[in-house]
Amino acid sequence: MSYYHSRGILPTGLLVTSNECELIISPSGGTSLNMSGPWTLMHAKDPTEDVIGGNQTSVTEFVLLGFSHVPRLKPLLFAVFLGMFLITMLGNGLIVLLTVVDTALHTPMYFFLRNLALVEICFSLDIVPRMLESLVAGRGISFLGCALQLFLILSFVSSECFLLTVMAYDRYVAICHPLHYGVLMNQRLCLLLAMACWVAGIPISLLFTIWLFHFPFCGPQGVRHFLCDVAPLLRLVCADTSIFEAYIRVATVLVLMVPFFLITVSYGRVLAAVVQMPSTTGRHKALSTCASHFVVVTLFYGTACVIHLQPKSTYSPESKQVVSLSYTLITPMLNPIIYSLRNQEVKAALLRGLRRKKGAAQMT
Repeated sequence: MSYYHSRGILPTGLLVTSNECELIISPSGGTSLNMSGPWTLMHAKDPTEDVIGGNQTSVTEFVLLGFSHVPRLKPLLFAVFLGMFLITMLGNGLIVLLTVVDTALHTPMYFFLRNLALVEICFSLDIVPRMLESLVAGRGISFLGCALQLFLILSFVSSECFLLTVMAYDRYVAICHPLHYGVLMNQRLCLLLAMACWVAGIPISLLFTIWLFHFPFCGPQGVRHFLCDVAPLLRLVCADTSIFEAYIRVATVLVLMVPFFLITVSYGRVLAAVVQMPSTTGRHKALSTCASHFVVVTLFYGTACVIHLQPKSTYSPESKQVVSLSYTLITPMLNPIIYSLRNQEVKAALLRGLRRKKGAAQMT
């Protein structure tokens, strides 16, 4: 026996045993290993391996598990979310209609407001119908459908960041350079700025969406959110995503903070110009034109910073769902209300529209 051990050779048909394992070499040359004792504990199969993707099974669809931790509240949540969605569609649709129909609102400020309302409409249509469906039926979303939803979310959020920046610049030009406002904010420049806001986020959104969905998803299929977002999807990836997470963190900071810095600079210049105005009425009028936009910026960036810039360990997926409602439902619903209540020109345009409709009804 010592000869074979010294040469590293074992004769066929030999059974070698120990307290931990036994190696069987059959006459045909095949081997089998039976393990027990500590070896069994070291090499035992994880019972959750098949569930979490140890078998490397590819995922073809996902199931949105938003609010699955409160199943009894789902009917109530459905009714509340549906009401908020309808208010969002009505309010933003009314802003779009008024800024198109009423000639008094054919100014750069309301042109950009119309684009902001369109972004909110598209953003809500991308998220809320699927969320309502998951609350009622709990159906899955296809692999491609989830990727498309994520791409649109990233694109629309980027567009809103850029639009809010352009709107702040518009207020800066109107207050700090009123005599040159018509020349600086001409129709061609406004169209170019609006187009840039819509398309600027597409390349980076497409890049990160394709990159994320090229990772292997090994299961489970449940996404612990009511939408296809980056963070809950990364939990389902069975590969190293550290490089992806580093790059998307940098991109998030750039897309959020660079526009925020430009907005801050614009409002700093505005405040400096307002302070130098001799008339109290002029100061009040200048600040009132910025008040609605300032409130919207505060809502948007306040919720965005809470969600995207906090450490992951400070919140659970369930608490993040609640915070995410602020920018998916609450902010799009409040934006048209803020602009209509705080803006005399929008309210006047709405009253003119109602009078025209009433007069047309009386004539018929």
